[in-house]
Amino acid sequence: AGSFQEAGVIQQAYNLNFPLHTVPASCAECPAWSAFSVSSPAIVLETVKQAGAGAEDRAGAVVVRLYEARGSTATAWLQTSLPVKEAMLCDLLERPAAQGPLPLEPRGLRLSFTPFRVLSVLLVLSR
Repeated sequence: AGSFQEAGVIQQAYNLNFPLHTVPASCAECPAWSAFSVSSPAIVLETVKQAGAGAEDRAGAVVVRLYEARGSTATAWLQTSLPVKEAMLCDLLERPAAQGPLPLEPRGLRLSFTPFRVLSVLLVLSR
């Protein structure tokens, strides 16, 4: 009922097409763990991948692609449990944007989206 935003169509589509798979744990009381979380339901974390070959300082870096899925303007916090040393926006070829590094804040990375905008973030990890 309601609009596709109110009905949660995007989330339901991901649940249908990419169901969670259970994996037996090695212990009964393993703590919950998540590599990434996004604070806004309008933002979809679509891809996490190893950064392509490039400069030595990018060894072990990952690229995260997110997009705004509801046709709205949104601000979201991207949080990760990975040891991020530096974060920067990059283009689809993983070249860093001219604006330089993004501030690493206690809440994570603050990202701003316009309707249906795709953002790629290069995360350089501590060794």
